[in-house]
Amino acid sequence: MTRLNRLTAIHADLSRRLDRLSGPLTPLLLRAGFAATLLGYFWKSAGTKVFDRQGTEGIFDILTLESGVYAQMFPRQFEAAGYDPSKLSALHDLIAYAGTLAEFVLPLLIVMGLLTRLSALGMTGFVIVQTATDVLGHGADPGRLFDARYDLIDERTLWVMLLALLVLRGAGALSLDRLAGLEAPQAPDTLAHPA
Repeated sequence: MTRLNRLTAIHADLSRRLDRLSGPLTPLLLRAGFAATLLGYFWKSAGTKVFDRQGTEGIFDILTLESGVYAQMFPRQFEAAGYDPSKLSALHDLIAYAGTLAEFVLPLLIVMGLLTRLSALGMTGFVIVQTATDVLGHGADPGRLFDARYDLIDERTLWVMLLALLVLRGAGALSLDRLAGLEAPQAPDTLAHPA
């Protein structure tokens, strides 16, 4: 066996082993990566919508949105309303409450591995709307993909890719989805690596 053939065989064997390991490990790593990088970000953002700056509000005040939520979510409409939330429509209120609730609940569901595919799909929509609001409402420069600069569009694309993998792969073996029978165990990929 030549050196090249030996290297090719080692590479193929390593690839088979990693493929078997990646089945149960990949979704867990994706959820752990989400928890480490994005859970705190989204919870902190949601917290600014319900807690005052001193953090002195009680648990029941979570039902009352801070006026800053409208500045974050509807910057132009809020400015046009003279920064008075009462001048905005009930639809604005509904969207603000739904968005705030989603920002608390969906990341938690992803980390717990419960309703993971739906939660990741919901978070994908949330990130798209968030990005559109940042660009169209707040005037943020989105940048461009493939331009050798790391900017808003690059960051949010990475977030969406992580979430897309969770939509496609599910929560994995170590999850509440699997425990509750909401996600079936993955069958071995026999087509890719026949015995």
